[in-house]
Formats: sequence, C-alpha cells, structure tokens
Amino acid sequence: MSTITTKDGTDDLAALTAHLDLKNAIHVGRSTGGGEVVHYIARHGESRVAKAVMIAIVAFSQTDFTPDLKKISVPMLVMHGDDDQTVPYADSAPLSAKLLKEGTLKTYEGFPHGMPTVHAETINADLLTFIKA
Repeated sequence: MSTITTKDGTDDLAALTAHLDLKNAIHVGRSTGGGEVVHYIARHGESRVAKAVMIAIVAFSQTDFTPDLKKISVPMLVMHGDDDQTVPYADSAPLSAKLLKEGTLKTYEGFPHGMPTVHAETINADLLTFIKA
C-alpha cells in the first residue's frame, strides 16, 4: 500500500519565500487569494511576514478560516465592499477582522466584489497607506 501526500499551494509560497530569502514581506490576496494568504501565514508562520491584506475574500464564504485567523498576529487589513454580491459583507469581513489579533476592517460603501478593478484608485491608495503605516 502506498501513501499519497498532497501539496498545498501555500507550500509553494513558503518554498519561494525561503528560496528568495524574503523578510518582512507584505502578502495581499484578493477573493480566493485572501484565503490563501491566511492559510499560508497560519500554516507556515509569520517569520517572513510583516503585514497582510485580504480583499473581498470569496474563500471565506465557502470555508471556515476561524482557526487560521486566530493564529495570525501580524497587522492585517481586511478590505471589503458592502455591495459585494459574491461574498456577502456581513457574513465575512467584520467576522474575519474581529478574529485577527491586529485586524483592521476597511468597508467600502457601494463597492462590488470587483472593487480592485472598478475602484482601483481608491483601493490602491488605501493599500499604500496601510503598507507605509
């Protein structure tokens, strides 16, 4: 009998950050990528992470990330539009930010799930402000 092991996408990110010897990286994930950022930090630790950002987190409408979110202590910005039809705001963003030790919730009135594209200037400006803080 053989054992099959599966590799998680976050393992690839961990290998890449180690290979490049990245330190104080800021990870930004949009939609499903937000879940990957959370899972990466919870699974591989914070030694190479300075901050993180989740933008409109579709994974959070399909998966319970509570244990992972509770493990994260680096500053994390949660950006979400209150008119997101893909990931309902009330069921995701406020709850995620609350579970984080250093979570900051930024709510965008009337912004849809595609807010990084439709409202790029606003989102990018807020990202830069968070990164520089």
